[in-house]
Amino acid sequence: MAQTVARHVGHLGVDRRPLVLALPRGGVPVAARVAETIGGDLDVLVARKIGAPGRPEFGVGAIAEDGPAVFDPGSLRALGLSEEDLAATVAREREELDRRVRRYRGRRPLPEMAGRIVVVVDDGVATGVTARAALRWLRQRPLRSLILASPVCSREADHALAADADAVICLRRPQHFGAVGEWYVDFRQLTDADVDRVLAAVELSGSER
Repeated sequence: MAQTVARHVGHLGVDRRPLVLALPRGGVPVAARVAETIGGDLDVLVARKIGAPGRPEFGVGAIAEDGPAVFDPGSLRALGLSEEDLAATVAREREELDRRVRRYRGRRPLPEMAGRIVVVVDDGVATGVTARAALRWLRQRPLRSLILASPVCSREADHALAADADAVICLRRPQHFGAVGEWYVDFRQLTDADVDRVLAAVELSGSER
Protein backbone atom coordinates (compact mmCIF):
# COMPACT_ATOMS: atom_id res chain seq x y z
CA MET A 1 0.00 0.00 0.00
CA ALA A 2 2.84 2.38 0.79
CA GLN A 3 4.04 2.25 -2.83
CA THR A 4 0.52 3.02 -4.07
CA VAL A 5 0.35 6.06 -1.81
CA ALA A 6 3.82 7.12 -2.98
CA ARG A 7 2.74 7.00 -6.63
CA HIS A 8 -0.38 9.04 -5.90
CA VAL A 9 1.55 11.65 -3.93
CA GLY A 10 4.17 11.77 -6.67
CA HIS A 11 1.51 12.59 -9.24
CA LEU A 12 0.40 15.53 -7.11
CA GLY A 13 3.89 16.97 -7.21
CA VAL A 14 5.49 17.31 -3.79
CA ASP A 15 7.02 20.67 -2.92
CA ARG A 16 6.63 20.26 0.86
CA ARG A 17 7.03 17.14 2.98
CA PRO A 18 3.74 15.20 3.22
CA LEU A 19 2.27 14.62 6.66
CA VAL A 20 1.15 11.08 7.54
CA LEU A 21 -1.35 10.87 10.39
CA ALA A 22 -2.00 7.46 11.93
CA LEU A 23 -5.29 6.54 13.57
CA PRO A 24 -4.12 4.73 16.72
CA ARG A 25 -3.67 2.16 17.69
CA GLY A 26 -3.84 -0.14 14.66
CA GLY A 27 -2.99 2.48 12.08
CA VAL A 28 0.34 3.40 13.64
CA PRO A 29 2.61 0.62 12.29
CA VAL A 30 0.94 0.87 8.86
CA ALA A 31 1.41 4.64 8.82
CA ALA A 32 5.06 4.32 9.84
CA ARG A 33 5.74 2.30 6.68
CA VAL A 34 3.83 4.81 4.55
CA ALA A 35 5.73 7.76 6.02
CA GLU A 36 9.06 6.04 5.43
CA THR A 37 8.17 5.22 1.83
CA ILE A 38 6.88 8.65 0.82
CA GLY A 39 9.43 10.63 2.84
CA GLY A 40 6.79 12.19 5.05
CA ASP A 41 6.52 13.27 8.66
CA LEU A 42 4.62 10.93 10.97
CA ASP A 43 2.26 11.73 13.81
CA VAL A 44 -1.02 10.48 15.25
CA LEU A 45 -4.54 11.81 14.90
CA VAL A 46 -6.61 10.38 17.74
CA ALA A 47 -10.19 9.32 16.98
CA ARG A 48 -12.63 7.11 18.84
CA LYS A 49 -15.54 5.05 17.61
CA ILE A 50 -18.95 5.48 19.23
CA GLY A 51 -20.42 2.01 19.50
CA ALA A 52 -24.07 1.02 19.55
CA PRO A 53 -25.55 0.16 22.97
CA GLY A 54 -24.77 -3.49 23.71
CA ARG A 55 -22.75 -3.72 20.49
CA PRO A 56 -19.62 -1.62 21.07
CA GLU A 57 -17.90 -3.09 18.02
CA PHE A 58 -20.61 -1.64 15.73
CA GLY A 59 -19.76 2.01 15.12
CA VAL A 60 -22.67 4.41 14.76
CA GLY A 61 -20.49 7.49 15.09
CA ALA A 62 -17.06 8.75 16.10
CA ILE A 63 -15.13 11.69 17.48
CA ALA A 64 -11.72 13.01 16.45
CA GLU A 65 -9.40 15.16 18.57
CA ASP A 66 -11.41 18.16 19.86
CA GLY A 67 -14.07 17.94 17.15
CA PRO A 68 -17.80 17.26 17.54
CA ALA A 69 -19.30 13.80 17.37
CA VAL A 70 -20.05 12.61 13.82
CA PHE A 71 -22.90 10.11 13.50
CA ASP A 72 -24.12 7.81 10.75
CA PRO A 73 -27.80 8.74 10.32
CA GLY A 74 -28.65 5.46 8.63
CA SER A 75 -27.30 3.40 11.52
CA LEU A 76 -29.13 5.54 14.05
CA ARG A 77 -32.41 5.11 12.19
CA ALA A 78 -31.92 1.37 11.82
CA LEU A 79 -31.33 0.98 15.56
CA GLY A 80 -34.01 3.45 16.62
CA LEU A 81 -31.47 5.71 18.33
CA SER A 82 -31.00 9.44 18.61
CA GLU A 83 -27.79 11.34 19.17
CA GLU A 84 -29.02 12.20 22.65
CA ASP A 85 -29.31 8.50 23.48
CA LEU A 86 -25.56 8.20 23.00
CA ALA A 87 -24.48 11.22 25.06
CA ALA A 88 -23.03 9.10 27.87
CA THR A 89 -21.13 6.91 25.40
CA VAL A 90 -19.72 9.99 23.68
CA ALA A 91 -18.56 11.36 27.04
CA ARG A 92 -16.76 8.11 27.90
CA GLU A 93 -15.09 7.92 24.52
CA ARG A 94 -13.98 11.54 24.76
CA GLU A 95 -12.31 10.80 28.10
CA GLU A 96 -10.40 7.93 26.49
CA LEU A 97 -9.56 10.09 23.47
CA ASP A 98 -8.12 12.80 25.72
CA ARG A 99 -6.10 10.19 27.62
CA ARG A 100 -4.59 8.88 24.40
CA VAL A 101 -3.73 12.37 23.16
CA ARG A 102 -1.86 12.99 26.42
CA ARG A 103 -0.15 9.59 26.20
CA TYR A 104 0.92 9.78 22.56
CA ARG A 105 1.65 13.50 22.11
CA GLY A 106 1.87 14.98 25.59
CA ARG A 107 1.99 18.76 25.27
CA ARG A 108 3.29 18.63 21.71
CA PRO A 109 0.80 20.08 19.22
CA LEU A 110 0.07 18.50 15.88
CA PRO A 111 2.45 19.58 13.11
CA GLU A 112 1.62 22.51 10.87
CA MET A 113 -0.73 21.32 8.13
CA ALA A 114 -1.44 24.38 5.99
CA GLY A 115 -0.67 23.76 2.33
CA ARG A 116 0.54 20.19 2.90
CA ILE A 117 -0.54 16.83 1.54
CA VAL A 118 -2.01 14.94 4.52
CA VAL A 119 -2.41 11.17 4.45
CA VAL A 120 -4.67 9.60 7.10
CA VAL A 121 -3.81 5.92 7.65
CA ASP A 122 -5.73 3.14 9.38
CA ASP A 123 -5.24 -0.63 9.44
CA GLY A 124 -8.71 -1.24 7.99
CA VAL A 125 -11.97 0.56 7.32
CA ALA A 126 -15.21 -1.29 8.07
CA THR A 127 -18.12 1.11 8.60
CA GLY A 128 -15.94 4.17 7.98
CA VAL A 129 -17.35 6.23 10.84
CA THR A 130 -14.00 6.71 12.60
CA ALA A 131 -12.24 7.69 9.39
CA ARG A 132 -15.07 10.08 8.53
CA ALA A 133 -14.73 11.92 11.87
CA ALA A 134 -10.98 12.27 11.31
CA LEU A 135 -11.36 13.46 7.72
CA ARG A 136 -14.03 16.02 8.58
CA TRP A 137 -11.92 17.35 11.43
CA LEU A 138 -9.03 17.81 9.02
CA ARG A 139 -11.23 19.41 6.35
CA GLN A 140 -11.45 22.48 8.55
CA ARG A 141 -7.77 23.15 7.81
CA PRO A 142 -6.28 24.64 4.62
CA LEU A 143 -4.67 21.46 3.34
CA ARG A 144 -3.33 21.01 -0.16
CA SER A 145 -4.78 17.50 -0.43
CA LEU A 146 -6.39 15.02 1.97
CA ILE A 147 -5.90 11.29 1.38
CA LEU A 148 -7.25 8.29 3.27
CA ALA A 149 -5.16 5.12 2.98
CA SER A 150 -5.83 1.64 4.32
CA PRO A 151 -4.79 -1.87 3.30
CA VAL A 152 -8.42 -3.07 3.30
CA CYS A 153 -11.81 -1.41 3.38
CA SER A 154 -15.40 -2.33 2.80
CA ARG A 155 -16.87 -1.28 -0.52
CA GLU A 156 -19.59 0.65 1.28
CA ALA A 157 -17.06 2.67 3.29
CA ASP A 158 -14.89 3.26 0.23
CA HIS A 159 -17.85 4.75 -1.61
CA ALA A 160 -19.14 6.76 1.36
CA LEU A 161 -15.78 8.31 2.25
CA ALA A 162 -15.10 9.53 -1.27
CA ALA A 163 -16.99 12.72 -0.38
CA ASP A 164 -14.75 13.38 2.64
CA ALA A 165 -11.31 12.82 1.09
CA ASP A 166 -9.66 13.91 -2.13
CA ALA A 167 -8.60 10.30 -2.62
CA VAL A 168 -9.29 6.97 -0.91
CA ILE A 169 -6.55 4.39 -1.39
CA CYS A 170 -7.39 0.80 -0.44
CA LEU A 171 -5.52 -2.25 -1.67
CA ARG A 172 -8.43 -4.62 -1.10
CA ARG A 173 -12.15 -3.95 -1.37
CA PRO A 174 -13.67 -7.39 -0.75
CA GLN A 175 -17.24 -8.09 -1.73
CA HIS A 176 -17.83 -9.66 1.68
CA PHE A 177 -15.82 -7.63 4.13
CA GLY A 178 -16.45 -9.23 7.53
CA ALA A 179 -14.03 -7.82 10.10
CA VAL A 180 -10.69 -6.05 9.65
CA GLY A 181 -8.84 -8.79 11.54
CA GLU A 182 -9.85 -11.40 8.95
CA TRP A 183 -7.46 -9.79 6.47
CA TYR A 184 -4.36 -10.03 8.66
CA VAL A 185 -2.17 -13.01 9.49
CA ASP A 186 -1.29 -11.34 12.80
CA PHE A 187 -3.95 -9.05 14.26
CA ARG A 188 -2.98 -8.96 17.90
CA GLN A 189 -4.44 -6.05 19.85
CA LEU A 190 -1.84 -3.29 20.05
CA THR A 191 -1.14 -1.54 23.33
CA ASP A 192 -0.08 1.99 24.22
CA ALA A 193 3.44 0.62 24.67
CA ASP A 194 3.38 -0.72 21.10
CA VAL A 195 2.41 2.72 19.82
CA ASP A 196 5.13 4.33 21.90
CA ARG A 197 7.75 2.00 20.41
CA VAL A 198 6.75 2.73 16.83
CA LEU A 199 6.63 6.48 17.36
CA ALA A 200 9.95 6.45 19.22
CA ALA A 201 11.57 4.75 16.23
CA VAL A 202 10.44 7.46 13.85
CA GLU A 203 11.47 11.08 13.96
CA LEU A 204 8.37 13.04 14.93
CA SER A 205 8.62 16.54 13.52
CA GLY A 206 6.49 19.54 14.37
CA SER A 207 8.09 21.36 11.46
CA GLU A 208 9.31 20.38 8.03
CA ARG A 209 12.87 19.20 7.59
